[in-house]
Amino acid sequence: MRSHLLNDLTAEHYRRRVTEGVERVAAKLATTERPFTGVTVDALAPLVDGIDLDRPLHDTTAVLDELEDVYLRDAVYFHHPRYLAHLNCPVVIPAVLGEAVLSAVNSSLDTWDQSAGGTLIERKLIDWTAARIGLGEGADGVFTSGGTQSNLQALLLAREESKTDSLARLRIFASEAGHFSVQKSAKLLGLGQDAVVCVPVGHDRRMQSVALARELERCLGDGLVPMAVVATAGTTDFGSIDPLPEIAELCAQYGVWMHVDAAYGCGLLASLKHRDRIAGIERADSVTVDYHKSFFQPVSSSAVLVRDAATLRHATYHAEYLNPRRTVQERIPNQVDKSLQTTRRFDALKLWMTLRTMGADGIGELFDEVCDLAAEGWRLLAADPRYDVVVEPSLSTLVFRYVPAAVTDPAEIDRANLYARKALFASGDAVVAGTKVGGRHYLKFTLLNPETTTADIAAVLDLIAGHAEQYLGESLDRAS
Repeated sequence: MRSHLLNDLTAEHYRRRVTEGVERVAAKLATTERPFTGVTVDALAPLVDGIDLDRPLHDTTAVLDELEDVYLRDAVYFHHPRYLAHLNCPVVIPAVLGEAVLSAVNSSLDTWDQSAGGTLIERKLIDWTAARIGLGEGADGVFTSGGTQSNLQALLLAREESKTDSLARLRIFASEAGHFSVQKSAKLLGLGQDAVVCVPVGHDRRMQSVALARELERCLGDGLVPMAVVATAGTTDFGSIDPLPEIAELCAQYGVWMHVDAAYGCGLLASLKHRDRIAGIERADSVTVDYHKSFFQPVSSSAVLVRDAATLRHATYHAEYLNPRRTVQERIPNQVDKSLQTTRRFDALKLWMTLRTMGADGIGELFDEVCDLAAEGWRLLAADPRYDVVVEPSLSTLVFRYVPAAVTDPAEIDRANLYARKALFASGDAVVAGTKVGGRHYLKFTLLNPETTTADIAAVLDLIAGHAEQYLGESLDRAS
């Protein structure tokens, strides 16, 4: 069994086996004609359940053959231009190369004596990101597993900085269109169920700063403690960006921690055309960024940034075997001092490889393309009488609803939209997402692939309309 260990004796075996795997994936990418095969759970589950994990195949070629049947054939391929559903981006090749390197070397980014150069690379990328945001010389941060963990850590710091012993009095203010991880974080941090105050949004799906001011005043009037305001730069459903300058003014006025969830909108940090859309982010106390959403990185690649590096002490715990207190005086850079995680992948390498190959402008150009594509998609939808589109995009998301001319019952229209989405997914021709607006079912395009065209958008809209019309026709037949 030692022949499977990666070391100096097996380097050639490693090269052959990994090359074989890469060739399989490359062939798959080159020949994939649809984003999904339409396979059902009932069809795929028996194949996986039928595999006896206690009877190995002893041959990677045979394992890859089996993997074709249980994964590669039916995977949802985000690189396909008609994958239009969630915040999943196609990935750039330099980042995939970085993934291969970091997996093989297998550094753990918790302590210097496990990572050395990896620690310095991650710190350099944190400094680069903080400078792009404009957080100032005292900023710092750490890579995380994703936006949910970044938001949790930011709110942990805000809780500790609130300097109150009564957790029940703490309140977090977030847009009603914000991410669910804010509520989840509040629960994990031991705050009450009513700790998160949902601030109304306007027709543009942006937090209403007037409503925020009113809620902050009410909070103080009730003897409660405003802990944090979470502004969103790119909501999951609409891609909307809260009015960051106005929110920053209110946070300064009331002495409240300002966190910006820019998990989606962080791509604007590299934008050549639309950087002004996140003006005001530089005034945040903490910021969440997800490079694996809008920097075209493989999952996972995320970070939390803070204006004041000293606040990261709230995540610090010294273990004698790992990062004893003396290492601080010895100026040994242990990243575990800043992180909620201990063992942690060298995910920063993927972004490093990308920046050193493409440059920030290269990333920004790709993100600008999808933002511009969304603007074109908006114009298509606004001119199409079959559809009602909710809001003009700030980033690359379009939320819309098929509205047939001959049907007026909102519930029936809901069912037609739900059917169309499910039927489209089952066909494998395209993948779109769904959400609710005002209690009604809507569909959603999340455009993160620069290879997607307006022709793709138009074709998918025709497919959706066709499925919805089929449902409504069958519904009328059943009713007659």
